[in-house]
Amino acid sequence: MAQKLNLSSLKPAAPRKDRKRIGRGPGSGKGRYSGRGIKGQKARSGSNKMRAGFEGGQMPIYMRLGKQRGPYSKDAMPMGPHRTKVSSVNVRDLERFDGDVTPELLKEAGLIRNTRLDVKILGHGDLTKKLAVSAHLFSASAREKIEQAGGTITWLRGEPKPKHPKRREKKAALPPEEPEAEAEEAPSDEPAAKSEEPAAESEEPQAEEPTADEEAES
Repeated sequence: MAQKLNLSSLKPAAPRKDRKRIGRGPGSGKGRYSGRGIKGQKARSGSNKMRAGFEGGQMPIYMRLGKQRGPYSKDAMPMGPHRTKVSSVNVRDLERFDGDVTPELLKEAGLIRNTRLDVKILGHGDLTKKLAVSAHLFSASAREKIEQAGGTITWLRGEPKPKHPKRREKKAALPPEEPEAEAEEAPSDEPAAKSEEPAAESEEPQAEEPTADEEAES
C-alpha cells in the first residue's frame, strides 16, 4: 500500500550528495592545500580556463612554424594583403559600348555580377572609341588609354590621393638640373683663370741688383 504523502515523509527522489567543504582545517581531509596539491600552475586560479593553443608557457607550435603567404594579416582589408574586394574590367571590354559607361551598364552586359562592389578599370587591351567611363578606380594604363582615345573618366568616390605626397613635393621643390653641356664648359674656364695670374705677376718690374763697379763708386 502506498504511503500517504505528507510533509513528514517528503524526501528527494535521488540520494543527496553533500557538497565538498574545503579549507576547513586538516582534520576535514580537504584542508591546508584544499585538494590543489603543492604550488604549481594547477594550484592557481584560472588553471582550468587555458586558451586554445597554450603549451604551458613554451613557444607554441603556431609561432614556431614558418609563416605562409596569404590572407592571414589582421591589418589587411578585407581578408588579407593579397585580396581586394573590387570587380575588375579591362578597357578591351569597353569596345562594345557607345557614349557613357557606368557600373549599371557593365552589370547589364554581364561584365560584373553586382554593383555593390567597387569597379576598377584595368588597362589590358586596346580602346579605339571615345567613351565617358565612370568607375570607382582606374589603373594608370587604363586612364592613359581612355584619354588617348579622346574619352574622359569620372571617379565615383573621388580621385585617390598619392601614397607619398611629401616625396613628390620635395622632388618638385628641387632646382632643375643643368644641362651637361654647361657642366662640361665650366672646368675649361678654370685653367684660363689660373694661367692669367702668373702673367700678371710677370708684368711687374723686378729690381736689378747693383754691379761691382757701381758698388765701388758708391
